[in-house]
Amino acid sequence: MTTVMRSSLATSLARYRRSWGLWLLLLIAPIGARYMLPIDGTGVIIAIGNQLPEMTSPFLGVSLGIVVSTLMLPIAWLYLRSNTTRRQPWQIEEITPASRVAIALGRFGADVLVLLAMLAALTVAGWFLGWLLVPPRPFNLAEIAFALWLVAAPALMGLAALRVLFDARPLLRSGFGDFLYFVLWIASIAVPAATQGQSPSFATNMVDFAGFVTPLQYGAPGEPGDFAIGGADVEPGHVQLDVMAGLLSPGYIASRWAWAAIAVAIAALAGLIYRPHLTRRRRGKPGRLTTWLAAGPPPRAIADAPPARRASLAWLNLVGAEFKLIGSGRAFWLLAASIAVASALVDFRHMASPAALLLLAFALSAHAGRSEARGLLRLTKTAPFAPMARRAAFVAAGAGWTTLLALPALVRAPALDTLGLAVGTGAAAALIASALASVSGSAFAPRLVLLVLWYGYFSAP
Repeated sequence: MTTVMRSSLATSLARYRRSWGLWLLLLIAPIGARYMLPIDGTGVIIAIGNQLPEMTSPFLGVSLGIVVSTLMLPIAWLYLRSNTTRRQPWQIEEITPASRVAIALGRFGADVLVLLAMLAALTVAGWFLGWLLVPPRPFNLAEIAFALWLVAAPALMGLAALRVLFDARPLLRSGFGDFLYFVLWIASIAVPAATQGQSPSFATNMVDFAGFVTPLQYGAPGEPGDFAIGGADVEPGHVQLDVMAGLLSPGYIASRWAWAAIAVAIAALAGLIYRPHLTRRRRGKPGRLTTWLAAGPPPRAIADAPPARRASLAWLNLVGAEFKLIGSGRAFWLLAASIAVASALVDFRHMASPAALLLLAFALSAHAGRSEARGLLRLTKTAPFAPMARRAAFVAAGAGWTTLLALPALVRAPALDTLGLAVGTGAAAALIASALASVSGSAFAPRLVLLVLWYGYFSAP
């Protein structure tokens, strides 16, 4: 380990250790372990042929590992992108001759150690739950830890590598990086479905980044691939699942080691392609399309304008102002108009409504992040309206946007269900964006959470 890498690792670990968020993460793991396990149909369901597998030590470990490597990755990404190490002294680092690869590997190592510490806390919680749940069947601490770490550790290392990689490029440091991670997370869950029913091999297991297919289908009775993760209806009774046979099947352990090695390689690549935080000079004038899509400058101030009179409907004006600020920019209006037209032609619940919410996920989070910035919030507290009044107006404006986009569908087929869905989804999205932005002080947390919730809404029947 080089001196630069050791320094980067030690500095990041020291910042983690001083952060209260780390201790919250370590506390969440054992508390959430109980709600991760499929016990009597509660928790995250992992079903084989519409039945719960019999609770054994290996299955308990695999269950925790699968939940971590699939459903918990967005929460871990949220922690990595918003914790105490999100701000780095790049003004100093980028003018030093230190190796960017060494710095990236040091930060990657710190992220991995923090995530593995969370996994260790989850392991202890799994041992305790196993002591309560597994007897009178054989209770094996080593099998619980082996199954949990084999499934989850490579996935967490890959997550830490993506965090370092996304911090290396200007475009990926922004909200586009969060959206790209959301797409990659969905792909990591959906792509392994192509390997269901195939015989286990190294190549087959390499498609499964989350590592959940082989442990569930190799030792399962009946047709291979007949399993479900998440919300599912289960029938009475239990099925025998040989989890250890799946973990020790051909190519599975080698594939998990390969994914861990790929994570280290991605972190090194992040150092090689790192681009400094420098403002690029624009050459020439922007194109016509860029100029037309831009929001444009604000109207020119009139120096000798008379003082404004007190508004008779001040609260309604506040809602209107929030409505305009959410939908700023010609690009937003162009997309909104397209969605409004589509709502008159396609199914509103499964097509138009998800499209509207996807657009608003970015617009609501961006405006909420601007409004809840720490310095601006101190200033707005001196305004005639309290911050809570502005937040209430923000929620009303969000509901107004989804209602506006649903008007063509309501004209085509008036229905209270459609109106209630439009108002409810818009208000809920705005409320979540406002609450998370007020806590985090940025647009990152609400944007990622809204994208995850949007996927659940889009996928729901």
